[in-house]
Amino acid sequence: MLVSYHGSIMLLTLLFFLIILWVLGFLPVGGVAIPNPVFFTLNGYDITLWNLLTLAIISWIVGILPHPFQAVASVILVLWVLSVLGFFAIAGLSSLLVLFIILGLAYYLFIGIARQTPV
Repeated sequence: MLVSYHGSIMLLTLLFFLIILWVLGFLPVGGVAIPNPVFFTLNGYDITLWNLLTLAIISWIVGILPHPFQAVASVILVLWVLSVLGFFAIAGLSSLLVLFIILGLAYYLFIGIARQTPV
């Protein structure tokens, strides 16, 4: 089942915000100081504003997606939370999992647009 037009616009908007958060986590913007306060420490790892915003956006995306994609995104979300909390000690795993969610959501939207476009 495909998402409606308004649902796909919302997914595109959330995808845009998730890409912005992911890119700004890697690349510093010259001349712009973006605050990244540490809210609390859990298991010896700092939980920052970026982590909480990313969690909120991915949770929102998981709630919008249909069942097969929702299950896969939920598993990736759980793996991302565990990697942020340090249970998986693989360098860069949390960023890689966010990239997988971005690519999967882009694929889902591309397939939905391709199926709705007359050939």
